[in-house]
Amino acid sequence: MLSMPSVYIIILNWNSSEDTIECICSLQNLNYQQYKLILVDNGSTDQSEERLRSRFPNLPFIQTGSNLGYAGGNNVGIKYALEQGADYVWLLNNDTIVHPDSLSTMVEMALSDSIIGMVGSKIYFYDEKDVLWYAGGTFDLEEGGIASHLGWGQKDIGQFEQVKDVGYITGCSLLVKREVIEKIGLLPEEYFLYFEETDWNYCAQQNGFRTVIAHKSLIWHKVKRKGEAKVRFTYYMTRNRFLLVKKLKKKSLLKCIQYQYKQGKLLLTEIKKQAGISTFLQFTKILILAWIDGLILNRSGKTL
Repeated sequence: MLSMPSVYIIILNWNSSEDTIECICSLQNLNYQQYKLILVDNGSTDQSEERLRSRFPNLPFIQTGSNLGYAGGNNVGIKYALEQGADYVWLLNNDTIVHPDSLSTMVEMALSDSIIGMVGSKIYFYDEKDVLWYAGGTFDLEEGGIASHLGWGQKDIGQFEQVKDVGYITGCSLLVKREVIEKIGLLPEEYFLYFEETDWNYCAQQNGFRTVIAHKSLIWHKVKRKGEAKVRFTYYMTRNRFLLVKKLKKKSLLKCIQYQYKQGKLLLTEIKKQAGISTFLQFTKILILAWIDGLILNRSGKTL
């Protein structure tokens, strides 16, 4: 590469210092040299701060003081990075490990076209090293804010090697150009958890920037293919899709309602079959609350 722009990597920790330590150790093997790492703790209550300060005493460490959510916590790091003169900011989940080429290939992709504003990685399941979790994101606002992962659950045999723009880049690994942040602002904090990066990607695209995957940038993410339904996940995914569609395209709200109803019905049917009546009632209550908060009351921020 003819130039080496400065990249600030933001690792957001919340009660998961062991994952953060493993992530940082993998980052120490990066072959891209012009980077700096920022640790942000999102108000952990499990002694994460003490462990991380002790393990990495020379890294910049920012304590938010409370759990500000994904966007709020990362925005603290983004503001610091921009103040320090960052050309790019890399948002990276703390429950990941990275290939040594992961950052250099993203930067190379970013520099290949001046209107590329955001770059993502190809992401695998941590426990299934060659099985894809994400090879690009699709986002259909016309159909009610449906977002999905290309390649999910597929064995990687080279089927996603072509360079192309994607609907959105997951916040699990997202390299963003300084110019983008200066033009569209920080991550939207009203969602607290989920859909904030989808909104951010959409806003970047609407302002003329490309969002592209660097398919030689490889990441492994500690998620399971099939896990138990989570109350918090269910609430925020449901509420926030309503908030997103109402914010970006109100005329798609009916499609959103239809999609949310179908997905909620499928979830409750599965839970009733697998987990019993008490869990079924718990999730029914959570879905009703999410519908009320997102569709009627427009409640944003942290509510659970």
